[in-house]
Amino acid sequence: MLKNRKIIVTGAGSGIGKDIVRLCLDEGATVIACDINKYSLDELNAHFLGDLNSLYTYKLDVSKYENVVEFFSYIDLKHSDVNGLVNNAGIYLAKNILDYLDEDIDRVLDINIKGFIYFSQMFGKRVIGKKENGVIVNMSSVSGMEGSSDAIYGLSKAAILGLTKSCAMNFSPYIRVNAVAPTMVNTKMMNTIPDWRKEEYLDHQLIKSPVTPQDVADTVVFLLSDKAKHYTGSTFDINNGGYLR
Repeated sequence: MLKNRKIIVTGAGSGIGKDIVRLCLDEGATVIACDINKYSLDELNAHFLGDLNSLYTYKLDVSKYENVVEFFSYIDLKHSDVNGLVNNAGIYLAKNILDYLDEDIDRVLDINIKGFIYFSQMFGKRVIGKKENGVIVNMSSVSGMEGSSDAIYGLSKAAILGLTKSCAMNFSPYIRVNAVAPTMVNTKMMNTIPDWRKEEYLDHQLIKSPVTPQDVADTVVFLLSDKAKHYTGSTFDINNGGYLR
């Protein structure tokens, strides 16, 4: 599905990001995997040893503008034909808004919003400047649509939905931009969600089998592919029918 695609994936070292990398490689793409954790990137390289000609890794902090500028200089030099971007890097602190410190707020918004903005802007400039076609998939969350016990996280994921729609308008007709909004997925992040909130989510779901990182990756790969060529500015819920809109 992704032959001739060269895709940047942020937050690629673990969880959903790692499954997105794996499935993109399986579907024939070349992947530039970014993460702040060098150990996770080393593990990624070791895990996908057979894909050395298709997988490249790059350590950076998506919230640091200068890091992102340096990364895109590397892209210009080594991967100027890049045509896909998955904005996936994010953090969840599992805090009540009453307990947030100023530096905590900045950290969440810098990674979960500014990181998406920086990558979208710099990717968009390159693809549109060449008058070529590209695709962006943004990782939001059900928390951005239904609210979160962590209000700052919920705010950040709601912002991504607005960014997705606006970028779809601004980058048309060259770049399709869509969002994915999963329910709780069985990753390390899920361990920090309060039990009462987990029960609320699960009680509402019409399909009882849990959503896995691979399930999310399946949707991301569909959106990156030409099979989704008529979708832009859309949000794809993956919530087992827990919230019907």
